[in-house]
Amino acid sequence: MPPLLDGLRILVLEDEFLIAMDVEQLCRDYGAGDVVIARDLAEIDRKDVASRFDAAIVDLLLGGASTLDFASGLRKSGVPFVFASGYSDADEIKASFPDVRLVTKPYSGDDLISAVAAACGRGPLV
Repeated sequence: MPPLLDGLRILVLEDEFLIAMDVEQLCRDYGAGDVVIARDLAEIDRKDVASRFDAAIVDLLLGGASTLDFASGLRKSGVPFVFASGYSDADEIKASFPDVRLVTKPYSGDDLISAVAAACGRGPLV
């Protein structure tokens, strides 16, 4: 597999354990240097995100709580990210985050990795 994520430190916000584990392994398979899973926003020190991570994969809902405010913080701090979610109102996301890719569940690993790589300027947006 090409190292599209070579050396990147990636934050994965995902509350479904098996999906989170799959995404972690997928990122590692594509060269990520470090992958941290958070299943709840309380697990993340928001002041530290920009210095600890190069990119993020964000589920829109964690335990029923919206991650849109967190995503706004990522954008303000310059951390590239993609949404990976089963959330169905894509129009709302596109209106608030027109430059952020929404990869809908169920997604293929290739779609997710391509989206993260593109967000980091490492590959074409598919």
